[in-house]
Amino acid sequence: MTAGKVARRTDAGRKVSGRPSDGAKVVERRLGRPPDTDSADTRRVILRIARETFSVLGYEMTTNRDIATRAGVTPGALYHYFGSKLDLYLAVHEATQELVYSRFTEAIVGRGTFVEQFDAILDVAHELNKTDPSVARFLGAVRVDTRRHPEMRASVAPRSRQRETFFADMVELGVSTGEIAAERRPIVFAFILTVLVGLTDAVSDDPKVQSQAIAGIKDAVPGLLAPGVRRR
Repeated sequence: MTAGKVARRTDAGRKVSGRPSDGAKVVERRLGRPPDTDSADTRRVILRIARETFSVLGYEMTTNRDIATRAGVTPGALYHYFGSKLDLYLAVHEATQELVYSRFTEAIVGRGTFVEQFDAILDVAHELNKTDPSVARFLGAVRVDTRRHPEMRASVAPRSRQRETFFADMVELGVSTGEIAAERRPIVFAFILTVLVGLTDAVSDDPKVQSQAIAGIKDAVPGLLAPGVRRR
C-alpha cells in the first residue's frame, strides 16, 4: 500500500485502498460496553418499557424478548444490563418505589399537620397516575406477583418496610399535633394503606374516577380525627 493511503473494508469484507479526504478523521467504533451516557440512557429506557410491560402482562407472561423488542435493543444487550428477568423486575420495582417516595417526601416538606401531609400525598398520587399510569398499574401488579413468587417477596420486603415507616411517621405527626387520638394509631395507619392500595388497584385506570375517589377520601378524613379537630 502506498504512503498516505488507508485501508478500509467494503460491506463484502474486501480491503480497498483510498485516501482520506482533507480534514477527515478515521473513527474507530468501540465494541463492548456502550459509553457511560448512552449506557445510562438505555438503562432508563429499558426500565420504563419493562414497567409498562410488567404492569400489563404481569411477571409470568412477560419475556425479556418482549421488553428488548419494545425498547429497541437486542436480547443480548438487555442481558448486559440485567442478568435475568427477575433482576430486571426487581430493578423496575426499586426505580418505581424511588420515584414514588421521592415525590411523596418532596410533597410533605413544610406541611406541619397530618391532614396537610395526607392531602399532599393524595394529590401527588393522582398527578403521578395522570403523568404515567404504568406506575400505579405496576405497583398493583407487584402485589399479585409477589403472592405467586415467594423469592420475589423477600426481595421487595425492604421497600415495604420503608413504606410502612413513612406512613407511621405521618400518623405520629398527627398524634403529636393532637389531630389523631393515640389509641387510634392502628386505625388511621390501616386506613392510609387501604386507601393507597385502592387508588392503585381499583381506580388508577380512570383519572376522572380516581380524582372523584380522592375527593371522597379527603371528605372522610375528619372521621379519623380526634373529637373537636377540624380540617383546616
